[in-house]
Amino acid sequence: MPRLIALPVAPHTGEDVLDRSRRLAAAFRAAGRPVVLVRVDRPNVAEQPPGSGFADDLVQPGDVTLVKRSIGAFATTDLQARLKEIGATTLVLGGLVTNMGVESTARAAADLGYQLEFAADAMSALTAEEHEFAVRVTFPRFGKVTAVADYL
Repeated sequence: MPRLIALPVAPHTGEDVLDRSRRLAAAFRAAGRPVVLVRVDRPNVAEQPPGSGFADDLVQPGDVTLVKRSIGAFATTDLQARLKEIGATTLVLGGLVTNMGVESTARAAADLGYQLEFAADAMSALTAEEHEFAVRVTFPRFGKVTAVADYL
């Protein structure tokens, strides 16, 4: 199990976030929509810790995969160029951790002019309070808060 998924997160477990993310990605693939998956490499370490890769069976042929080395997904990747290549205008975000990586990525995406949707049950934070604040207060300022079921 990837280390990030094993963190004690709330209000959803890492396994629940992973399961919902898999279902969301499968629905997007079935609808012919692109799936972009981002994982993190810790900077300044000679070797990444065990479990740093993508979760088993998450990546499928045709998916765009990126490795970030920062909190958000734009700063240290070619995400913007990849999104332009596939003609993306709306991004549906999920992942770990809600008020860190997801929020940082959302802020950069909003600055770049993307329409944003947040699959709130496909993300979690280190505490339920941090997650709920982002979902209830921050994310509605940037886009639409949704649930995985809205896409299935």
